[in-house]
Amino acid sequence: MGKVAAKIKVMPDSPEMDLDALQERLESALPEGAKINGVEREEVAFGLTALYPTVIVPDGAGGTETVEENFADVEGVESVDVDNVGRI
Repeated sequence: MGKVAAKIKVMPDSPEMDLDALQERLESALPEGAKINGVEREEVAFGLTALYPTVIVPDGAGGTETVEENFADVEGVESVDVDNVGRI
């Protein structure tokens, strides 16, 4: 079985958000078998910075749906959108 890599855009709910703490909470929210393989940061507007974790999940695990749901439930997350998905 292969693996899927997904770059996911995570928007914090405030420009004052501690992005390091948010990144740790995202890592803690990962479902079993998933892992983060790097996180990029991109300033969006008005001091708001989005996190772009690249998440690796097993191909048979139902895609990125569980990861998206878990990330959306993390404290301080405004929205979660899949930016790019590919098989590795």
